[in-house]
Amino acid sequence: MAENIPYVEKHVTSRHSDDLPSYGGAAELKEPLGFWTRMGCTPESFKRRTAVEEGVQLNQTLKARHLHMIAIGGSIGAGLFVGSGSALSRGGPGVLLVDFFIISLMMFNVVYSLGELAVVYPVSGGFYTYSARFIDPSWGFAMGWNYVFQWAIVLPPKLVVAGLTVGYWEADVSVGVWITMFLIAIIIINIFGVLRYGEEEFWSSMLKLAAIVIFMIIGLILVLGGGPSNGIYDGYRGARLWHDPGAFRNGFKGVCSVFVTAAFAFSGTELVGLAAAETANPAKALPGAVKQVFRRITLFYILSLFFIGLLVRSDDDRLLGVNPLIDVTASPFVIVAKDAGLVGFDSFMNVVILIFFFSIGNSGVYGGSRTLTALAEQGYAPKLFKYVDKSGWPLPATIAIIAFGLLAYINLDAQGPVVFDWLLALSGLAALFTWGSICLAHIRFRSAWKHHGYTLDEIPFQAAFGVYGSWAGLALVIVVPIAQFYTAVWPLGDGVNNAEGVFKSYLALPVVVLF
Repeated sequence: MAENIPYVEKHVTSRHSDDLPSYGGAAELKEPLGFWTRMGCTPESFKRRTAVEEGVQLNQTLKARHLHMIAIGGSIGAGLFVGSGSALSRGGPGVLLVDFFIISLMMFNVVYSLGELAVVYPVSGGFYTYSARFIDPSWGFAMGWNYVFQWAIVLPPKLVVAGLTVGYWEADVSVGVWITMFLIAIIIINIFGVLRYGEEEFWSSMLKLAAIVIFMIIGLILVLGGGPSNGIYDGYRGARLWHDPGAFRNGFKGVCSVFVTAAFAFSGTELVGLAAAETANPAKALPGAVKQVFRRITLFYILSLFFIGLLVRSDDDRLLGVNPLIDVTASPFVIVAKDAGLVGFDSFMNVVILIFFFSIGNSGVYGGSRTLTALAEQGYAPKLFKYVDKSGWPLPATIAIIAFGLLAYINLDAQGPVVFDWLLALSGLAALFTWGSICLAHIRFRSAWKHHGYTLDEIPFQAAFGVYGSWAGLALVIVVPIAQFYTAVWPLGDGVNNAEGVFKSYLALPVVVLF
């Protein structure tokens, strides 16, 4: 067994490890660069970086505040604002709270395991490098490409949904116009320096948090009957909806169905691990960001969903929408805003949802490009993607991921939604593979650490529940696809699903196996 134990270094506080590539930006440039060049705003910015040391050198320009907001923003996605509506209709308010809380415990362990690994080895493309080092190189290769495709495939639907969201106000303008505008905005943010992404995520995450706080305050007032007379919340409501139509719907199938929705709602939480490699002092900044994740998830997810369960009937037909995953009119937040009778509140919530989708697309370009660059450095992707310009931006990798955004125009065709269903199916289980690999890599890391005679006190930042938390997180990650299989074969209702529906649910699995 000894030969299967990965080698670990004792000097864990170092920015570099002996056999893992370092992307921390430690190398000194031959010539000092001006401010605008470093910000990616001059022609000189896009020239290839020449460094004293070999290896791809990404800038360490993200600050602690960026890292904290990337952690928070990544953990609060569109699944909360839009996907929660269909989850409420399938399981009821009780199931909604229980399932989301269980998944938040899973993500707590995943993020803490990732935080420990990222502090010890703050390398770009951390998810796949940890899998390659502590599990198996072939698995790391598969996980790297799995993560690239996850974000590349997610980008087009988010552009479409952002365009459809604008249709809430301007239904007469073609969705293609809005897709083009959002795609141009993503190009501007992602081509011109990492600080653009950091600042965009910082302010969009601030808006997310502010919107949720505002909603919870208004929600409390509405539950207590303080709504205007032209709305339906002008009398005390309390927990009446937990009795009629009830807190739990559709039995065990409802529990499994909401469980799957809750898991996918947390996609993007792991982005903080990628951003750590572009932070000047990850050993100092990352632990604080990781510790915030669970507290903020509990506060913003659970409390906001609690108010949703008190204000929206789980049998409300509006929760189903045309497509409950992309139809913003099916958002329970928008439904509450409409029913409250507060002028402009529904438009405010739609603006927030619009920014949510745009932020997800932006994060997809960031996460996909960073992982693609790391894969190229290891020889797992074409050498072209090793290119990093003088502003510290992996330009070819960024362009490659953005190019997938052009697939958004397929939706303008009558058969576009069919194509999009298959695209989303490709990325369906991708996040679960990533989270499971993080937990397993942490378990293997701890085993190797102990085998080489090191103590836990020598690890700068430790996962809260240690290896037991990783085992618990891994177990829950395994439960989710089992629940998905159950609901895919026997969906809600009395019938059974067809072969196409079941295959779509597990399309990501053969893709990983092929890699």
